[in-house]
Amino acid sequence: MGSFPSPSRPTTPPPSPESNASSYRVLVAFCPKEGGSNTNYFNCIQCFNPSNNTWSHVSLIPDLLENHVLKGFAMVSLGESIYIIGGRLWNKRKPQTSSDSGESVNVCVQVSPLVLRYNVRLDQWSKCATLGVPRYDFACCVCDNKIYVAGGKSNLDSARGISSAEVYDPALDEWTPLPSMSSLRYKCVGVTWQGKIYVMGGFAERENSDINLLTFSPQRSSAEVFDTRTGGWDLAVGMWQLDVPPNQIVAVDGKLFSSGDCLNPWKGHIDVYDGKQNMWDEADGSRFQTLNLPFSTISGSSNGNWAPMERLYLTMAPIGTQLYFLAGYRVPGESPRTVSMVYAFDTSATIGAWKSLEPTEEEGEKELCSHCCVVQLS
Repeated sequence: MGSFPSPSRPTTPPPSPESNASSYRVLVAFCPKEGGSNTNYFNCIQCFNPSNNTWSHVSLIPDLLENHVLKGFAMVSLGESIYIIGGRLWNKRKPQTSSDSGESVNVCVQVSPLVLRYNVRLDQWSKCATLGVPRYDFACCVCDNKIYVAGGKSNLDSARGISSAEVYDPALDEWTPLPSMSSLRYKCVGVTWQGKIYVMGGFAERENSDINLLTFSPQRSSAEVFDTRTGGWDLAVGMWQLDVPPNQIVAVDGKLFSSGDCLNPWKGHIDVYDGKQNMWDEADGSRFQTLNLPFSTISGSSNGNWAPMERLYLTMAPIGTQLYFLAGYRVPGESPRTVSMVYAFDTSATIGAWKSLEPTEEEGEKELCSHCCVVQLS
């Protein structure tokens, strides 16, 4: 791809709930799910425009080897740029003969320290300073125009997570180590709430504990809380309440919302966190079963026998008071096709909080490589 320009400091403020929704874009990272001997594998960034319900191709992620894809990385936004951070590099090996099943073989080859910045408005990639500790499946969030990462795994052969944390200052293009958390954690989720960094759930354990992922650990249902003013961590016991790591947690209008866990990203409704009670409750009007099992008439017959579709991915994007759920489904039929559906939930509504946007269809099947992020263009 050639040389990268040096990263520059973001010049626009982070999105605010009061801004016009037409200025927002949702950026999502995908890779082809499967393919035959002629399929090339890559990571691509696609853009969803909520103001007119359209998808567009943005860019391939550069600086990756041919037929290698990045997964388990974090993607966050600062100003008009997105940052691709860390992850695991996979070699998608293609079938060698026509007699093969047609499915590619995934071979993990490296934990990446790579950090890339993409300016959405300028359509320009730049390399940033690499992570101090390579990691994947880690918590990541933005606070006061800095990027915080914590936990994850740093070794392909390890069954345990790590406790280390670091912060990136885009003005200096520099990562600075932070104090370590009290627990080893991976598949944890990061969110900024009430001015602090929350690292929620994950497969967590004390550093000196025995490895047994099937045994309940109280650390898994907790959150580590980093105070950027004091530079120290606190433990919020029972803040997640489940032994399974969360899928996504986002902050909207001072509240935390979750739709499921890493095994079941949509459990039929949205949960909202009650900080006073230290518990999650079902958000009013959020029950919505369509996300679990929509039906397709695209390949169905005219007699009304609709075919159920398998969900390929689901990711959640907060814009103002709205939660946008971007879902992809495999269309039944001989040739692989994906239907993209977007549903929006208004967290401020008392009735009729859900709306469904018109579905779009494309050839092939794609896999979500990292959760989406939202960019506001001035």
